[in-house]
Amino acid sequence: MKLTEIAKVIRSKNAGPLQITIDLMFEDRERYDIAAASPALSQASLAQLYGLRQDKVRVIPFPQALAIKFVFDRDIISGDPGDSDVYGTQQHRPLLGVEL
Repeated sequence: MKLTEIAKVIRSKNAGPLQITIDLMFEDRERYDIAAASPALSQASLAQLYGLRQDKVRVIPFPQALAIKFVFDRDIISGDPGDSDVYGTQQHRPLLGVEL
């Protein structure tokens, strides 16, 4: 199944000018548990998906809120010349095709 089939929210945004945060939110514990246990959302898989070193990706599960957060450094500081996504709101796109 695809992540888009079980996640209620998939969004990205700046976490300050130097980092991106991606939030995944789920409607119920069953869907959250499927995503949280999926190797496709592991630190190693996300690093590969985004072309980053594994130690530059943080996966932060938050079961109390039925959410998972990913955080990684931006390639370009928000607003600097060459930045194509000042607010970081387009960085979740690679996750839209992820199979769990």
